[in-house]
Amino acid sequence: MAAPARIVVVAGPTASGKTALAVALARKIGGEVVSADSQQLYRGLDVGTAKPTPEERGAVPHHLLDVAEPGEGWDAARFVRLADEAIAGIVARGRVPLVVGGTGLYLRALLHGVVDAPGRDAALRARLEAEALESGRPALHARLASVDPEAAARIRPNDLVRIVRALEIAASGRTQSDRFREHGFAPDRYAARILALDLPREELKRRIDARVVAMFDGGLLEEARALVDRFEAQVPEKLPIGYAAAVAVVRGELSRADAVRRVQVETRRYARRQVTWLRGERGVEWIAPPWDFDDLARRVNGA
Repeated sequence: MAAPARIVVVAGPTASGKTALAVALARKIGGEVVSADSQQLYRGLDVGTAKPTPEERGAVPHHLLDVAEPGEGWDAARFVRLADEAIAGIVARGRVPLVVGGTGLYLRALLHGVVDAPGRDAALRARLEAEALESGRPALHARLASVDPEAAARIRPNDLVRIVRALEIAASGRTQSDRFREHGFAPDRYAARILALDLPREELKRRIDARVVAMFDGGLLEEARALVDRFEAQVPEKLPIGYAAAVAVVRGELSRADAVRRVQVETRRYARRQVTWLRGERGVEWIAPPWDFDDLARRVNGA
C-alpha cells in the first residue's frame, strides 16, 4: 500500500490570518491552496466570507472556492471528494497541498474520513422542523443541549439544519459528539503537518471586530442586496455568518449599527468554537505571531 500523501494544514480561528500565512508559505515551498472553509464555497459571497483577494489567488493557485450556489446543499462527504481530487492533482504536479480553513468538521473528515452516522430520517426531520416553527429554534437548540451539550456548544442556536441533524443522530442511541470523539482516533488518510494560528484572545477579538466593520464598509450590504434581488422572499436560511444580519439591514428590519454588533458577537462565538475543536484534535502545532516564514518552510519541508 502506498504511503499517505503529504499535506500541510493551516488552521485557526476566523480573522487569525490563515490566508495570508498560507499564501506566503505556499510561495516558499511550491504549494497550492485547498480551501477547507465551508463559507467560502459559495459564489457571490466574497466580502462576508473573507475570501482570498484576486492578488492572493493570482500569487498561488486556490481550489474549492466558488464551487456552489448560495443555499445549495453541501456536506463533509462532498467536500472530501473534491478535496481528494484537488490534492491528487497538486501532488501529481510535484507541488505541496496546503489545506487552509477553520471548518473543523471538514478538516476532520479529510484527515480521518467521514464519521459513521445514521442516514436521514425524513419523518423525524419533519417533526423537528415543525417543532422549531412552532416553538422557535432556540427551544430546539435547548433540547439538543440536554442530550448532547458538546454539539449544542458547537452549533449556533439558529442553525436549524445542524441542530436537526445532531438530534437525528442522537435519536439513534449515540450522540454526534460521541461519534466525533471516537472518530478522532480513526487512521490518518494523509501525512498531515497541522499548523494552528495562536493569537492572544484580545488581539483576536480586535481583529474580528475590525474585520466585521470593514465588511459592512466594503461590500457586504451590496452582496446581501444581490441575494434579496435574486431570491426575493425566499433568501436561503443557511448562509455564512453575517449575511442574515446584512439582509435584515437591506430590508429595513435592522439598523446597520445593530447588525455590526450582532455579527461581531456571532463571529467571536464561532472563533471560540473553532479553537475548542482544534484543542481537541491530535497532532496540532500551535504557532504564535510574528510568523517566521523561513523557519516554517524549513519545518514543513522536514516533515
